[in-house]
Amino acid sequence: MAFRLKLVPEKTNFDFFKHQVATFGFSVFMVLASIVLVLVMGLNLGIDFRGGTTIRTEADQTEPVDIGAYRSAIAPLDLGDVLITQVYDPNFRADQKVVTIRIQSQDGQEAISPDTQAKVLESLKSVNKDIKIVATESIGPKVSGELIWTAIWSVLAAVAAILVYIWLRFEWQFSVGAVAALIHDVTVTVGIFALFQIKFDLSIIAALLTILGYSINDTVVVFDRLRENLVKYKKMPLRDVMNLSVNETLSRTVMTSGTTLLALISLLVLGGDVIRNFVFAMTWGVIVGTYSSVYVAKNIVLFIGLDRNKEKKDPSEKFFDKTDVATD
Repeated sequence: MAFRLKLVPEKTNFDFFKHQVATFGFSVFMVLASIVLVLVMGLNLGIDFRGGTTIRTEADQTEPVDIGAYRSAIAPLDLGDVLITQVYDPNFRADQKVVTIRIQSQDGQEAISPDTQAKVLESLKSVNKDIKIVATESIGPKVSGELIWTAIWSVLAAVAAILVYIWLRFEWQFSVGAVAALIHDVTVTVGIFALFQIKFDLSIIAALLTILGYSINDTVVVFDRLRENLVKYKKMPLRDVMNLSVNETLSRTVMTSGTTLLALISLLVLGGDVIRNFVFAMTWGVIVGTYSSVYVAKNIVLFIGLDRNKEKKDPSEKFFDKTDVATD
């Protein structure tokens, strides 16, 4: 006999909209609080947005590079945000180990001083006495500022594209609810980074874009079921149809979010410092995205209301309309 794991029963009857004013009010509060936190405390911008210097080092050694040893050697210099990564290239010799060290701008200067570079090299020689600096490259404030605006426009473009898609796929009320939920997810996530002053760099922008995709996927699943039930239960009040739709998709939502969180929490604990901020943003985004798909997107659609007399068909239905089927 086959065994199926069920995190929730097949049929549930939770009243998700019993406290709809309180839950939606809490979401509005979270968004406003996040905006205030960003304006007052600011974001702890990483090298990508603040500018800095990339030092490329090379050493002859057969054993693997110990990134932790590099980081420990540089730590006493108190240079702020430092990212260390090994460079892999099939053209390198077996004993050729190349590492890039990215150091944030010091005291507003576009590049670190030659004296600081000398101190970095001296510290690294405690790890490998044969190490040498083969190249340096600096990113100034102007380029960093351009990256900030590029990141902002990328998020806005993703939200706009989703708005158009939902509008065409469903009704305009659905698109307003879905986009409001996405704005809620992004704003609250950025607010958390401002509150705890976690490093905010390009990897977090990638996490935000991923969160948008995850959140809208969960929202669309419920919207699809809602549209089906609106046709099936024409006389049922909109609030009850929404409740039914969320309950019918609850098992799928919990299973999807639960398995995703299992992987993310494992990475958060065992993944190391390099990806920890990215994974934290993803973990928080999955939680808040699941919450907003019900308590933000559906609440807004419920507040706006729907015209039950003209339900929009699935676009695919026009290709399979019963009136087009030939009869004998």
